[in-house]
Order: sequence, then structure tokens, then C-alpha cells
Amino acid sequence: MTLRLATVLARGGSKGVPGKNIRLIAGRPLIAHTVQQALDTGLFDAVAVSSDSAAILHAGDAAGATHLVRRPADMASDTAGKLPALRHCVHEIEAILGVTVTTVTDLQPTSPMRWPSDIAGAVAMQERLGVSNVVSGTPAKSSPYFNLVEQRADKTIGLSKPPAGRDITRRQDTPRCFDLNGAIYVWRRDALMHGAGLWFADTHLFEMPQERSLDIDTPLDFEVADYLMTRARS
Repeated sequence: MTLRLATVLARGGSKGVPGKNIRLIAGRPLIAHTVQQALDTGLFDAVAVSSDSAAILHAGDAAGATHLVRRPADMASDTAGKLPALRHCVHEIEAILGVTVTTVTDLQPTSPMRWPSDIAGAVAMQERLGVSNVVSGTPAKSSPYFNLVEQRADKTIGLSKPPAGRDITRRQDTPRCFDLNGAIYVWRRDALMHGAGLWFADTHLFEMPQERSLDIDTPLDFEVADYLMTRARS
């Protein structure tokens, strides 16, 4: 039997947009949109919010999260990585449920413009292929083979990834490249809990359009998302 867990990890100490995870966007706290999207898929046996902030946990509860996990302070600093906090959340939920989950779908709360169908599509891809994980992304605006450049030690610049043995004069002739949008990560449990990081030999990408890939990292991002989401509701 497949047991699916959705996680929403949200620190209380955002620097770029203070308090962003509970700030109202399109009339609801930012984190509430992600919790609702997870619930709307109808796929998950549990939807857990993990945070060091009581206010964020309260907002997650009000949005309908089935479980709340208090994140330890040492996993909520500016320098703390996400994987330890994610693994902690999984262990806590498994202890509460008394079962071992099959897959973990981590949903970034700063990606409120994703659709439930995006989540369902990424989960379906991971389960159909049986791969270690699936990450979401959108077609890149710049190609490392064509117009993404790096600065050398002498301050000159060159292509980030020069094509081997040939010149490329059209961007359309380059390999497809993507920007990770952070919206969705679907993990097979063993890969998440015992792997060394995000990347595996069998990692796959679930493609999302640019209009659903906005990641709120600055006040301007927040204003843009609020405008677009409010307009979509009217």
C-alpha cells in the first residue's frame, strides 16, 4: 500500500520578506495556499506543517493541515539546511501515525501559484517511474550553452558551458535547460532519508509553466504574486 505524506516547511525567520509565510496574499496567509493545494489533490494520507514559529503552525492548522511539527531551533537558523528539517518532520509524522510512509512530497510555501494538478502530476511521475525523486522546474530564460556567462579570474567573461566542438548560433539548437522553481519535490522515502542530497542518477524533472513558477523571495515578488492571484480570483 502506498502511503503519501505532504510536508510544508516554513521558518519563522525570513529576512527577505519578514513574516512572509503568514502575511496575507490574495486574502489568506501565504502558507495557507500551499496547505490547501495539498489537500485539494486528495492524494495525501497526511499534510504536515513544520516550523519553529507558533504563528506559522497556527496558520497551518487553520488552513487544514492534518499535523503540526515543531521544528528544533538548530534546524531553523539562517545556515541550517533543509534536508535535516525535512527528515525530522518525516520521523515525527511516522511516530505519530505508527507507519512508515512510502513517498514524501515537499511543497515550498513560497510557491503559491502552483496548481494542485502540478502536484498530482509530479507525484504521478515519481510513482510511475519509481525514481528516487522528482523536482519541478520551468524552462530557463538563459542557456549555459548560449547566453549564460561566467566571469573568469581576470574579469573577462565566457559561456558557462561552451558546446564541445561546435559553435551554436541559435538558442533553439541548445539542449533544453530548466530553472528549478522549488515548488515541488517528490521523494521515495529511502532516497530522502538515506541519500546524500538532492541529486541522484535517476532524478527527473516535472515541467511547469513560468506563470506558475514564481518563488517569493523579495517584496517585489510578493507584490507581483498578490496582484496576479487576486486578479485571478476576481
